Amino acid sequence: MKLLDYFQKITQIPHCSHESEQLKLFLTGFAKSHGYQVETDDAGNIVARKADAKICLQAHYDMVCVGRAPEIVLVEKDGWLSAEESSLGADNGIAVAMMMVLMEEGAACEFLFTADEEVGLIGANALQFDLQSRYMLNLDSEEEGEVYIGCAGGVDIEAERMYQTAHSDLPFYKIEVSGLPGGHSGVDIDKNIPNAIKVFAAYAKAHPVKIATMQGGERINSIPAHLEAIVASSEPLPDAEYITVTPVSQTTTVAVNTSEIVALLEEIPHGVLAYNNRLNIPDRSMNLAKIAFHEGRCRIALSLRAMDERGLQEVEDEISNLLRKRGYRVESHGKYPAWKPEVNDFSKKVCQSVREVLGDCQYRAIHAGLECAVISHLYPDIAIASIGPTIRLPHSVSERVEIASVERTFKIVKQVINAVSEL
Repeated sequence: MKLLDYFQKITQIPHCSHESEQLKLFLTGFAKSHGYQVETDDAGNIVARKADAKICLQAHYDMVCVGRAPEIVLVEKDGWLSAEESSLGADNGIAVAMMMVLMEEGAACEFLFTADEEVGLIGANALQFDLQSRYMLNLDSEEEGEVYIGCAGGVDIEAERMYQTAHSDLPFYKIEVSGLPGGHSGVDIDKNIPNAIKVFAAYAKAHPVKIATMQGGERINSIPAHLEAIVASSEPLPDAEYITVTPVSQTTTVAVNTSEIVALLEEIPHGVLAYNNRLNIPDRSMNLAKIAFHEGRCRIALSLRAMDERGLQEVEDEISNLLRKRGYRVESHGKYPAWKPEVNDFSKKVCQSVREVLGDCQYRAIHAGLECAVISHLYPDIAIASIGPTIRLPHSVSERVEIASVERTFKIVKQVINAVSEL
């Protein structure tokens, strides 16, 4: 299938967030070679169009790189596509591949490729293109057969504090937390996936240690799958579930009040804070995403989400106040709005197209940040809906996409393009 051929090509072009210039150049060249007018902006966004376009297809072209990524080796097994020991980048590379096929076919559409979505919707927030379309189909959803018409807002929190350190003559050990699946901090936050930082905190409470160095978590929007720490202990430290302990020969300083750090890591909430029964999804959540400790400096990063602005502000205030009371300097970054669920004429057409291909269709909202929220605020006159193939465990080394769902979703995309001519 040409679509998967294009996806494979994309996987061989490095496009981690903040490092996607090569794919940007490839996509602009591809669009121009197929007769499209192309514009770019300072944020790295790309729009390619032909005259009289009524619909804009939108996807982001960066990916979360975990494990060996961006060195991606594809694996096809039992109808699913994954990667060897790395994230796959089906989020959102499959959508990019769909748009490439449509450009090759000469579709009269606008194609909007946004940059650095995975690190705070940076490209979407900086959009200034004069879009011509009345309708936009976002291709960044991850459940076939569902039309997304709303999403959570979010904000990232970074906190920092200095702790007193002192030399220690105790034996030192390396503690490694590994073997966790990781996952998306939004769509997977209710799946009870163990958090590597929380696993370490529980272990350190049960086996008192002094922390010398610590590094945990991979990305702000991923549930932490790995942590490594050098600690000192007066007692031999045993292995435990997800934890491997190795004696090391070194002498260094340790945090005098390690117990304060451990207590804080236990106190910081992680997971679903409130549930939205009407939408049948989490309403508010917090992901304890990253921690680093070195030479007394402790840095903590969290990603927060909520389905409305009030809820998001309350969660942000709650964790900020907690951290400040513990002596941390706190900063908020990358705040983006929620996308209020709404069924309109366009979303009805999208759902009709889904039903024609699959036999059924469901409207959904998602507890994750979609660029639809930002774009809907910037372009209030454009009607937006979101669909996508079935993708499991994005933002992790276990990410995989169902191949048959890719084929069916592409049929739906083409149906939608035809359907908007009736609106």
